[in-house]
Amino acid sequence: MMTRQQIVVGACAAIAAATVLGAALTRERVPEVDLAEAVYAELPGHVEEQTLSFGQTFGQILEDAGLGTAERVSVLDAFRAEAEPRRLRTGTRVRLHWVDERLHGIQVTLDRDRTVHVDCRAGDCAASTITLATTIDTVYAAGAIGSSLWDAVMSLPELAAAPAGDRRNFVLSLDKVFQWQVDFSRQILPGDTYRFVFEREKRPDGSMRTGHLLSAELVNNGKAYHAIWFDPNGDGDGTWYDLDGQSVRRAFLMKPIELSRISSRFGMRHHPILKQWRNHNGVDYAANRGTPVQSTGAGVVVRRNRSGTYGNVIDVRHPNGFLTRYAHLNGFARGISVGSRVSQGEVIGYVGMTGMATGPHLHYEMHAGGRPVDPLAIEFPPEDPVPADNRARWERESAERIALLFSLPGPEEIRSVRADQ
Repeated sequence: MMTRQQIVVGACAAIAAATVLGAALTRERVPEVDLAEAVYAELPGHVEEQTLSFGQTFGQILEDAGLGTAERVSVLDAFRAEAEPRRLRTGTRVRLHWVDERLHGIQVTLDRDRTVHVDCRAGDCAASTITLATTIDTVYAAGAIGSSLWDAVMSLPELAAAPAGDRRNFVLSLDKVFQWQVDFSRQILPGDTYRFVFEREKRPDGSMRTGHLLSAELVNNGKAYHAIWFDPNGDGDGTWYDLDGQSVRRAFLMKPIELSRISSRFGMRHHPILKQWRNHNGVDYAANRGTPVQSTGAGVVVRRNRSGTYGNVIDVRHPNGFLTRYAHLNGFARGISVGSRVSQGEVIGYVGMTGMATGPHLHYEMHAGGRPVDPLAIEFPPEDPVPADNRARWERESAERIALLFSLPGPEEIRSVRADQ
């Protein structure tokens, strides 16, 4: 179950917290109350906790606990109404509640959010699934970039209370939403600024179940880029548009690996293995072995094999005569074969150093009309704007999200505070 609660988490490097909290004036606030001290009641009997080991089944845990055949069948039949016992993962926690040496119930933790309760007090067992309650809160953040966006967000003092996994999601979300306009591996400059409003579904322990950017701004080399969340169909599968309602998406991503670093560019270079000057028809991205590689555009796989200097290689053919190539792969993603249709951003393989390579990296090529082109030099037009029949709703919803974003400190204010430090 999920409850909605407007909680503002202010976050802005070197900016007074009151300034950031003021950004919530356009949203409804929930009155703050003190929490009563928790009262705990002990369960009658005792609880025995076990952990599913490798190769062990749920039925074996029940048998080892001393349950007879009829009891085991009753528990398993009830459990199957909620989950498949054969799909329980190694490490699953199983808690058995005993009273007067009789089994009262069992709790099986399926994942961080769901627990199956099997109640056996009435003789025949019955099961139900309890889903952890969550709240919705909003995180506001603004700051300047020094060496990288990753360091800027991960080290932001006002976000220190957020779990590291959530902060990582903030960074990846910014990288994802601006990946069509800015290559964070080569275009970010010291002094660039960012601000964003992020809505998340939060568990009681403070960790995030799901979330997405409501609005964001990145100022790179003096140019401001904006992204405002909007869901035209109301099905949760929304996307981002700029302030004018133009899509931020393009036909191709600027890079096939998240937060990667370019190690070699398109053009003439001295080959590190052949020790001679020759044309380099692609861009190399340095990354750890096993890093996921995404198809930069939607298309059809026309090649998937091992081929000489390329090693493991995948070619994807796209509309309008474009083809992209991904080489030196450590392996291919499951289900990827010649003839497979892939979507933009879909993982098709993993970074390796097969073929002629001195270290793990991805060699990425783009061909247009059968000729190699520099993928870093092509600008593609945006995808479709906000649909005309949704324009009125876009104007209403985007106005609030833009107001929240612009109530945060902007580039000049952030730079002014940094200069005073």
